[in-house]
Amino acid sequence: MANLQRTLGLRDLTILVYGSVVGSGIFLVPGGILRQVGGSTGLAMLVWVAGGVLSLLGALTYGELSAMKPEAGGLYIYIRDCFGRLPAFLYGWTLFLVIANGAVATLAVAFSTYLGTVIPLGYWSGKAVAVGMIAVITIVNVRSTRASSDLMNWTTLGKTVLLLAIAAVLLWRGNHFGQVTASLWPEHVTGETFSNFGLAMISVLWAYEGWQFATYSAGEAKDPQRNFPRAFLIGVLCLIGVYVLVNLAYLKALGPQAAAGSNTIAASAIAAVMNPRASTLVSLAILFAVFSAANSVQLTAPRVFFAMARDGLFFRRLAEVHPRFHTPAAAVTTGGIWAAVLAFTGTFEQLLSYVVFAGWIFYGLAAASIFVYRRRQPELERPYRVPGYPWTPLVFVIAAAALVANTMYSAPKTAAVGLGIVLLGLPAYLFLRKTSHPIAS
Repeated sequence: MANLQRTLGLRDLTILVYGSVVGSGIFLVPGGILRQVGGSTGLAMLVWVAGGVLSLLGALTYGELSAMKPEAGGLYIYIRDCFGRLPAFLYGWTLFLVIANGAVATLAVAFSTYLGTVIPLGYWSGKAVAVGMIAVITIVNVRSTRASSDLMNWTTLGKTVLLLAIAAVLLWRGNHFGQVTASLWPEHVTGETFSNFGLAMISVLWAYEGWQFATYSAGEAKDPQRNFPRAFLIGVLCLIGVYVLVNLAYLKALGPQAAAGSNTIAASAIAAVMNPRASTLVSLAILFAVFSAANSVQLTAPRVFFAMARDGLFFRRLAEVHPRFHTPAAAVTTGGIWAAVLAFTGTFEQLLSYVVFAGWIFYGLAAASIFVYRRRQPELERPYRVPGYPWTPLVFVIAAAALVANTMYSAPKTAAVGLGIVLLGLPAYLFLRKTSHPIAS
């Protein structure tokens, strides 16, 4: 059976790591994070830096794994090889059902919502725009991996230029720096402070969510042994720098109290330092950001469904490579259809909130696979080795476990529903294991 073509270079992979992450989160969640840490600007900035550092530790770890096993499917492959087909399937199941396609649906609805601030849209026309956006990125990804990556590169450039322009305006015209320094740290540190910090980390990690997706496209990367580690390092460092800069700009423009009270912090900040009509700039930046991020999910996640089908753990048709376009067209199309259903019905919102934390179970498990690979297969070629081993992956795994445990302690009902959604994959696994068979490459 035909294989995917290697067409993604270092620039493409770096932009994929960075561009997969910058969606609507940086425009919306900073206010909520400030509220969660009691308005402490120091703690809020520490959360953003800690989220970035944690992502960097994971990225360095995944760099070794991607260079060692440059196959389509990424995290799914590592979990399958080291911990078995069942946990790997449950990850792919959750990715398909909610994490990836729910993210696409969320981004499509955000695209429709912000387009509505520029061009008035009714209820049904808004739904049509959301579904239409999903259709566009699905068609592009069916027809060409190269074209999808080029689209990703240009839209990422556009959203970065707009985001940095917004930050520059806010830093130039904002006048609340004194308030920022006056509320750096809380007066008293208690157990609740640490618990709130952990919950804020969940929100920040949602804003950082997506750098992991680059591993799914390892089967289409040129010189993956060299390019993946570099792409992860450069991409995540750029993310940390941009996110910290933009958060400082928000605080300087609004001050801690107003920033904490805003659920649309980017628009509020621009309105505070300029004419309120200038918020159109924010809408334009978000349109670029969410479209680019949604396209990145369609460029990467279907490779997991493709790998699952080749293992006989998903519908056989999804293992096919299109003879003309050389893409996993059926996997891309199936994911696009499900994302459109979620966007049209609106069911993605609650589903996504339930399982975002569950994703970190699998992220930690994938990182832990590095210990298994090194013990079981020391002879494998490792052109790149994670610096600081074993501490770098170990800290990431422990942090992922702590985040999951903190969510289960602080929000047990949400955690229970999320784990229930994951475990719904058990009967599906038993059915597919009996009715499907692995496909030779």
